[in-house]
Formats: sequence, C-alpha cells, structure tokens
Amino acid sequence: MAVEFARDEESIADAARRADPQLILCPFLKERVPTEVWQKWTTLIIHPGPVGDRGPSSLDWAISEGKTEWGVTALQAVEEMDAGPVWATRTFPLPADPPTKSSLYNGPIADAAMSCVEEVLAKLDDPDFRPTPPEELAKIQVRPQMRQADRAFSWSEPAEAIVRKIRAADGTPGVRTEIAGVRVWAFDAYVGPRQADPPGTVVACRDGAVLVAAGTGSVWLGHLKKIPDETPRAKNGVKLPAALVLADHLPDGLTSPTAAAPTVEQCGPGRVHYVRRGEIGYVVLDCYNGALATDGCNQALHALRHAIRQDTLAIVLRGGSGPFCNGIDLNRIEAASNPAAEAWANITAINDVCRELITCRNQVTIAAFSGSAGAGGVMLPFGADLVVARDGVVLNPFYEMGLTGSELHTYTLPRRVGPDVARRLLTDALPVNVTTAQRLGLVDEIGPRDPGPFGNWLHEVALRYLDRGLRERTLRRKAEVLDRDLSVRPLDAYEARELGEMAQDMFDDRQGFDAARRAFVHKHAPERTPARLALHRAPGFVRG
Repeated sequence: MAVEFARDEESIADAARRADPQLILCPFLKERVPTEVWQKWTTLIIHPGPVGDRGPSSLDWAISEGKTEWGVTALQAVEEMDAGPVWATRTFPLPADPPTKSSLYNGPIADAAMSCVEEVLAKLDDPDFRPTPPEELAKIQVRPQMRQADRAFSWSEPAEAIVRKIRAADGTPGVRTEIAGVRVWAFDAYVGPRQADPPGTVVACRDGAVLVAAGTGSVWLGHLKKIPDETPRAKNGVKLPAALVLADHLPDGLTSPTAAAPTVEQCGPGRVHYVRRGEIGYVVLDCYNGALATDGCNQALHALRHAIRQDTLAIVLRGGSGPFCNGIDLNRIEAASNPAAEAWANITAINDVCRELITCRNQVTIAAFSGSAGAGGVMLPFGADLVVARDGVVLNPFYEMGLTGSELHTYTLPRRVGPDVARRLLTDALPVNVTTAQRLGLVDEIGPRDPGPFGNWLHEVALRYLDRGLRERTLRRKAEVLDRDLSVRPLDAYEARELGEMAQDMFDDRQGFDAARRAFVHKHAPERTPARLALHRAPGFVRG
C-alpha cells in the first residue's frame, strides 16, 4: 500500500505510475483525476454526498438547506466529476440542530466512508460485480460551488438561521461578516439567549466567545478570523477565540451574566467543564478542533481538581462532540507576540493536567477517546487506570511539527505498551485504528461507534466500579505501581527530560517548528508526500 498527497494532476499520475496499484482510493478528492489514471487503473472517489449528488460543496448545501438525511458514495472516476458508476453508498440521519461541516467530516462522514471502503475491498475480488450507473439509483442533482454570496446573512435575521449558515462553513472557509466594526470570518456558532439589543451589537463575552444580538435571539461566536486589509503587505488572519480578535474594539468590562451563558447541554463556547452523573464525575474536553490552548489546559486542570475533591467513585475524562484532543493550540501559538514562550506555557500547562490524572489515588480514573486524537492528545489520557475508545476513531500517537513531545509520555506510554512498541509508535509515525490500538495496549476496551450509544456504554463501564471489591483492587494496584515506579524516578525527572528536548524544539527551532507550525496554521499545501506514508507497507498500523 502507498499513500500520495494529491497536489495536482501530475503528482497523481506520477504516483499511479510508480505504484501500479490494483485499486486507487481518493477520499474527498478536490483535484480532477487525470484521464491517464482512471482509464488504466480502477480509481474510486469517496464523495461526501448520497447517490446523485454532484459538486464540490456537498456538505455546505446539505447543512444550509436543512437536509434530514445525507450520505457518502464510492463511485468510479470518469471524465465528469462525481458522475461515475456506484460501487457502494451509505446514508445517515442529520440532526435538526445543524451540525458543523467539520463535525460531519470527522463523525458520520468518516464512518460512512470507511464502511464504503470495506464494501469496495470485498467487491474488488468478485469477478461478477458490476458497478451501477448513478442515474439508475437516484435523481441527479448537480450543485455549484458555494460562494460567500450564498453564505451571506444579515444580523437582523433570526439567530437560528445565522447559526445554520455559519455551521455550514465551519471550519472552512467561514462566513464573512462585520462585528464591532471589524471585518471577520465567523466560525463556531451557537444560538444564545433572547436579547433586546440592536442586531449586530456585541452584548457579552464569555470564555473567549462573544455574544452578538440577532433579529430574534442572539448568537454565540467562539472563533473568528480577521480579514486582512487591502495593503500589499497585509497578513492573513489566524482563527482565534472571538474575544481576542475583537479585543481592541470591545468596551471595557464586557462580561456575560450567568443567565446568558450556554448550558452544558447546549455545548456553547467555553466547553471544558465538569458534570456529575450520580456516582460518576465527568471532565469534558470539548475544545474547538481538538486544540487545547493554555487557558483551556488551566480550565481542564481546575475541572479535574474539582472532580478529585468530590465523593464520586470514578472520574471519566472524555472529549465532546468533535475530536478528543490534538494537543497544544498551534493557532494561539502562531498568533502570540512570542510564539516560543506561548508554546512553552501551553506544553507545561497540559503537563499539569497529565500529572493530575496520573497521581489521582482516591478515585478510579477512566479516559475515553470519544473522538479521534493526535500527538499530545493521544498521550494525555494514558495516566488513567482504564483507557477506552469509541469504535472508528483514529489515533495519531506521533509528534509532528518539529516537536519531540511531552505530556509525560516517556513514563506513561512504555508503561502501557512496553518500550519497543512505544519506540515504534513514535518513529514509524503512522495512524492507528482502534483494533490495532487495543492489540498494542493503547486502549483497553472499544465501545459502540455511534456517539449516543457510546456515551451510554461509557457510563455503564464507569458504573462497574460501584463494585467495592473491583474498585479497591484497582486503587490498590494503582498505588503499588506509582509507589514502585516513582521511587525509582519521580515524575519531575521524566518531565525535566521531556521539557529539555522541547526547549530546544521551541526556543532554538532545531527541528523546524516555526516553519511547520506556520504552514499548518495558514493551510499551506504540502510540497511532497512524507516518506513515512509514500513507502508504507504495514496496513495493520493504518485505519482500515
């Protein structure tokens, strides 16, 4: 198996010639497949829409129009985009509360795509299989690319309509608007409480989010990106918490009354929180795009310490509706006046969370990969007594961006999987599916794929520790392991060694952290496919 980034038609053709594959899979491809390729090799496009849907803005239109059902289709590449015969298709319901485009991609779209791929691979060796022309299965609907004119809204519109438009563009490209006299792209929107203020007025701030009055109701905006001015040297903005983007344009002392703050059930901005369900306490890391900034780490640390002081029997650390966590917040670091100093503050803050989880002795701790995770976000939960994962999530346990990583992983990772596997995971730098993760020892149990049933399953797992015998054995074993390990080398020693490496990465830029971070934040297209992917021949380590 080989992987190639589809940078342009020539790179696609060149990769196909070198690999000479039996099958080419193109997940959510934006580039046109060259005629030379699809005529010579079986080439399948994974399109994020149901049979008959065509066009580059499939999900944008589906969310904007309030579709109640959507799908994914595996279709064979032909001359016309999205018009080839169908190999497999899956459909799924869309919630009435509009999802964000990014959450659909990372959730039901990804799950449906993998299910389609599994069916495709089964059919590949069936000599009697013939793909079906799409017009035999559904009515064809060709949609144009969605433009900003299609996304535009007025603040005099109802809050629900505004939120739907913004979520259809989240996390890219966002929706152009103006707030407090600043031209921005808007993201991360939630319906707020009723307001009597003029539409478009910023009426409150909370945890980095701003509350903007609408025609009816109001809208919480968690993140914005400033639109650069027209000068030749103008720099592109960085997606940041809305209150930071508007900081110089808001009145002093603008805060949100308690009644205006979104509830936990609404999952509004500022979503690192603690909630208790009977004998079980939950610390929820529902951080935007999985990025845990310094202040988010401090909130998580506060929530975890609060959980430890409660009389619950178990503490569950889990993600929210999106990714579990991807580690430190590269956008906040890139936007800082001193990126190295902000990166250092961020990594030491996330280490404090890891340390608190490792050293929690009085309650059973459970960490749940409720969504996919990367880098430090994979390492963060390994201090827990039990690590579980939702079926279908992907773990990327390697550090990129020119960082060697911390999160006390030099203690927790070998303790879980042994030194040899730990070294392999970090040097092979390949994603791991949950089945492989369980086999390697990264996770102990796998729960249902659907987020709703997974949450119920997770609570049942936590309730096992109502059994006093099981709970006491777990706590006794944890204490014995900690006493044994930390008497040989304290956590401070592990952290000092990790941070010594990170200091060189962040302050001396010895591995290109500055350039890699900048390319990631500003979405620069890669110049080449990493060798670790292009030369990969170990499918057990890759999802699917």
